[in-house]
This record gives sequence, structure tokens and C-alpha cells, in this order.
Amino acid sequence: MIAFCGLSCTECPAFVATQKDDDEERKKVAELWSKEFKCDIKPEDINCDGCLEESGRLFNYCKVCEIRKCGQEKEVKNCAYCDDYACEKLTKFFDMAPEAKTALAEIKKIFRKEGFFSCDSE
Repeated sequence: MIAFCGLSCTECPAFVATQKDDDEERKKVAELWSKEFKCDIKPEDINCDGCLEESGRLFNYCKVCEIRKCGQEKEVKNCAYCDDYACEKLTKFFDMAPEAKTALAEIKKIFRKEGFFSCDSE
């Protein structure tokens, strides 16, 4: 599952801990992210079914993520399908997560080859 931003939800530690229902893993992720992001994250905050889910559990950041909000408003599968790809929000995010840029670029390339993006040339 590729999130709007290009991250792989299935590789996200919060998603993995949630799907395994593993409280020890939640604790480890909370400790790691608390240090990494310099904020207080509790193990019970580590619950996420992926940002593409409308009614599933979401990590707190995902609830306020501008990229997710934009993708939902535009009703796209992820940002690779957006006419405004790659916008300023994404470009800033790619500085922090270059793997997301790679994932979305691959999706865009596949659809170009198959002719789904008729306005793109290549």
C-alpha cells in the first residue's frame, strides 16, 4: 500500500506494529519516534491502518497531514495520479523521505508507458 506521499505503509513501523497487534513493538516505535521527532509519543499512539483508509485507525500525524488531506480532496489514489505532481508540499517532503519520491516516480513511469497520462510525453 503506497500512501498519498509515496511512503510504503506496509513498511511503516506504526502500521506493522498495529497489524501485528504487538504492544512491545508499539513501545519501541514510540520511544524511537519520541527521540527522533523530539516529542512525547506514547505506545498507545502507535496505531495505524494506513493513511488511505477512510475509517481505520490513524497515527496522529496522519490525521493532520497536508499531503493526505490534499490527496483525499482531489480523490486520487496517491500523488503520482495528481495533475499537480510534484507540488511544493511533496517536494519539501521528498527532502526528508527520498524513497517516497522514488516510489511515486516509478508509479508515474508505469502509467506513462501504459498511456494513462496522455498529457505526458515520453
